[in-house]
Amino acid sequence: MSTTFKNIFKTLIFFGIGFAVLYWVFHNQQIAFEEQCMLEGTDLDNCSLWNKMLADLSSADFGWIALVILCFMISNLSRALRWNMLLKPLGLDAKLHNTFGSIMIAYFANLTIPRSGEIIRSVMISRYEDVEVEKAMGTIVTDRIIDVLSLLIVIGLAFILSFGKMNTYFKENMDLDNTLGRIVSFPALSALAVLGLVALHLIYRNWDKLLATMLGQKIYKIVSGFADGIKSIKDVENVSMFIFHSVMIWTMYYVMTYLCFLAFSPTADLGLVAGLTVFVFGSLGIVFPSPGGMGSYHYLVGEALGFYNISGADAFSFAMIVFISINLFCNIFFGLIFVILLPIISKKNTLNIARN
Repeated sequence: MSTTFKNIFKTLIFFGIGFAVLYWVFHNQQIAFEEQCMLEGTDLDNCSLWNKMLADLSSADFGWIALVILCFMISNLSRALRWNMLLKPLGLDAKLHNTFGSIMIAYFANLTIPRSGEIIRSVMISRYEDVEVEKAMGTIVTDRIIDVLSLLIVIGLAFILSFGKMNTYFKENMDLDNTLGRIVSFPALSALAVLGLVALHLIYRNWDKLLATMLGQKIYKIVSGFADGIKSIKDVENVSMFIFHSVMIWTMYYVMTYLCFLAFSPTADLGLVAGLTVFVFGSLGIVFPSPGGMGSYHYLVGEALGFYNISGADAFSFAMIVFISINLFCNIFFGLIFVILLPIISKKNTLNIARN
């Protein structure tokens, strides 16, 4: 099976998952919308969630959406600057257009195969800058670890500020003790853990022999470069600016959600805490392995907006406004722009350096 066919197959699988979840959410909301229409005495022939969604999208305030796009670009600028700070301890003074462009292309790639963007990003930066793919990947892993820690902080803040609503939701929808019990008692998982420990023990005992082989040396080079990239965080020159950009990234993410509130009349009166709660639920939805969190994002955003008495139909329209403006428009439009421009810009810079 060719690599191209495998990639196409993976893309179709992930899109299939996303569309299936999205259809399930849409179908359930359509049923709820029809029940609402019956209570209000509205003819079911005039009760189409699809038509309502299209009307809501066309009536959204595009002035606020324009600010959302601006915040999106600011967040990625901060991400590029933060990445430059991680690359510098590796001896690389990366050009901003290369790191920024690689990030935009990575977001675009994630819409085809979820999480493929991290690999694409490391390959792109190694193509236009003097850095090995393994080391670049190490810095990206560090970047993502910081993102996970940041998300945990944001979740904690949201839980504190809207404790009652979130605590009730998680109690009703998540039985943590039973879930952990099922995971621990799952035979295949236990067997996998044992095999992993045995493999690590064998590698440790035969480490010198493995290093003497060509394959062992190649693996060591990859792991060593990867580790160098991860360790670059301890040599960041300006820690305060690194923290500033980390805060800026997540602040912009939150502001983007709140600005979308203002762009849609049913959510325009919701407060800052509601924005934080919806942002957290939406962020968890994007973690799901579907393109841009398709379906899972809509479901969890709908759940969060339900805390604030927003109807399922309005919540679905809001989720579509965010999904289309950020996950589709921004990621596809700007991703394609940099797919075209980055090779041209980098080639011109290379030619100028050669002439000088």
